[in-house]
Amino acid sequence: MSTPVVALSGNPRAGSRTRTVAERAAARVAELLGAPAPAVVDLSELAGEIFAAERPGADAARATVAAARVVVVATPTYKATYTGLLKSFLDLYGNNGLAGVVAVPLQVAGNPAHLLAAEVHLRPLLVELGAQVPTRALVLTEGQLDDLDAVLDAWVESQGETVVRAARALEEARA
Repeated sequence: MSTPVVALSGNPRAGSRTRTVAERAAARVAELLGAPAPAVVDLSELAGEIFAAERPGADAARATVAAARVVVVATPTYKATYTGLLKSFLDLYGNNGLAGVVAVPLQVAGNPAHLLAAEVHLRPLLVELGAQVPTRALVLTEGQLDDLDAVLDAWVESQGETVVRAARALEEARA
């Protein structure tokens, strides 16, 4: 059985703020869907496997993400884009490997100059993999992390219903 909502953290550092934000955003999505607590895939725990010939943990994580109704794909901004670790993990999917999944791109930007990075770089990557990306990316600056609840409240208010409609439509299509 698939997990309805998954938080995917692409930060190479264990215990990162990116993971925290991903988990909290995914929990909000799960609440909206009336789903159980989200699963968490933290790529910092799988980094050693991604390029290995045998990668049971990474393959299990890949299957978990692909089977989700909604995946919150979170990354810090690295060199004005996403992390190489996240890209390497997503490269494990074939064409349309995320078809049937609603994706919410989420990026933590250290510099306000990078506020469009998720729209310009992360969204097209997810669309290329076949994911439905029905909303604008959720982008936070480091300064907003201190008031994360308010940021997530505003995002849920403006984008939450769109995510729910997309997830329900894809679920009906799967049936």
